[in-house]
Amino acid sequence: MEYADLLIENHGKVAVVRLNRPKAMNALNDNMMNELGDALRKFDKDPAINVIVLTGSEKAFAAGADIAAMANYDYQETYGNNYIGRNWEHILDIRKPVIGVVSGYCLGGGCELAMMCDFLIAADSAKFGQPEIKVGVTPGAGGTQRLPRAISKSKAMDMLLTTRMIDAVEAERTGLVSRVYPAAEVMSEAIKIAQGIAEMPVSVAMQIKDCVNQAYETTLRQGVAYERRYFHAGFGTPAQKEGMSAFLEKRKPDFEGL
Repeated sequence: MEYADLLIENHGKVAVVRLNRPKAMNALNDNMMNELGDALRKFDKDPAINVIVLTGSEKAFAAGADIAAMANYDYQETYGNNYIGRNWEHILDIRKPVIGVVSGYCLGGGCELAMMCDFLIAADSAKFGQPEIKVGVTPGAGGTQRLPRAISKSKAMDMLLTTRMIDAVEAERTGLVSRVYPAAEVMSEAIKIAQGIAEMPVSVAMQIKDCVNQAYETTLRQGVAYERRYFHAGFGTPAQKEGMSAFLEKRKPDFEGL
């Protein structure tokens, strides 16, 4: 795949999608988001890929939306053309696991995009923030909704109203990211993690992702019922037969193609 604003790498069953607008600190514009949606959809359909890693550069995952591109928009343009909604949220429809890897600045729309990933791994250089109030707008891609779900109402209000950035240590402590590594090691460690997931049955990984996402949309009782349907259905699948047979036979399971 050839893109103007993305770089693509393949690591076996893992695809790495790297945001690549270095002169703009990976600020998110229409072309980049259109390309990102295209790449994610293609990898989601590719039977050779089980896990997708989304990252940026050492300096910035993404420093926000491209303010230079949107400064002169008016209400009719943003609402009428469904700005953000039309091409920022394709990632939410991806069924395979998407791991976000954050180094450097992850601000505004960049932080919102990162929170759309299934989980985040951060370099010790990472800085997270939602500074939209400084440019006279609210967040528009989930910053007021996903951030409090991730780190609590109080922490989110603090970041959103004061524009305070948090570092990787605080981001891990509050639950925004799952792991932190030295900047020089974060990508190699993230790829190892992704490759470990990629060796599991992709069908089950997709089901787990679906169930976890349901936890944010339903009551506990409804969510557990949803989960249990997948659990019961699993006993009719090759993945369950192979996994449990391998456990009983004390061998490594072979989930290739499952």
